[in-house]
Amino acid sequence: MAGPAVVTASRKPRSELPASIRLWPYALAMRVAFVGKGGAGKSSLAGTFARVLADTGERVLALDSDPMPGLAFALGVDRSDEGLPDEAVQGYDDNGRRRYRLRDGLTGTAAVEQYAVVGTNGVRFLQLGKARGQRWNNAPQHFGFQHVLDDLPGDGWSIVGDLPGGTRQPFMTWGRYAQTFLVVVEPTPASMLTGRRLARLATMPQAPRVVAVANKIRERGDIDRVREGTGLSVIGAVPFDRELVVADRLAVAVLDHDPEGLTVTAVRSLVDVLRTGMEPS
Repeated sequence: MAGPAVVTASRKPRSELPASIRLWPYALAMRVAFVGKGGAGKSSLAGTFARVLADTGERVLALDSDPMPGLAFALGVDRSDEGLPDEAVQGYDDNGRRRYRLRDGLTGTAAVEQYAVVGTNGVRFLQLGKARGQRWNNAPQHFGFQHVLDDLPGDGWSIVGDLPGGTRQPFMTWGRYAQTFLVVVEPTPASMLTGRRLARLATMPQAPRVVAVANKIRERGDIDRVREGTGLSVIGAVPFDRELVVADRLAVAVLDHDPEGLTVTAVRSLVDVLRTGMEPS
């Protein structure tokens, strides 16, 4: 069996790049959201991506709208299921319906400054938090987090989001802050089907850029399978990495466990692709 492929990148003239990329100076902030089938590896890649991006000198906010744990482990921050505290949110009556919003005077930027966890590499981390009890029992945190998404920090902040597995949240605008959706796809039928469905995000009004990252590849043909199975451009490829499995078992970030290994090296290349406008060749 052939070894895992290594995808290199070559710079294209900026006039030939998508508008969403042409507008970025080389060191300007970016806004990306990782999506894909559950178990495809998006949380591990998103957390590693956020930390690698922070290493370039960018101010990075990592957003986790998945009530299941994942991104916190990849970031190497203390694991907590808590979202915004109750004090950050207030209720109000909307024609007889109970609604919630950030408390008076609290902007999304201020909420990030006050409540986001500062992790390794200086990455700020803010999460939706787990559901408590029956459905909507976390309604205050749910709506407060939504309002943060509508008022995220500007002024050079890069945003890296991790959305839950599947297609529901992306199409419900939870990733509305993103300029680019990175669809993490394994070379399996179920994962590629999810990727094909997520490709429809590119047809929405004011559509962001939607591209694929082929994950857990074992041979060069896997990249072609992901490209053909999703109809998406593949801008990054991550080999199957046994050390990532070990890191998950140890509950440590792969960037801390194996900083020069297959996964981290591939993510560094992906960060370079998005920061410089290079595309794989």
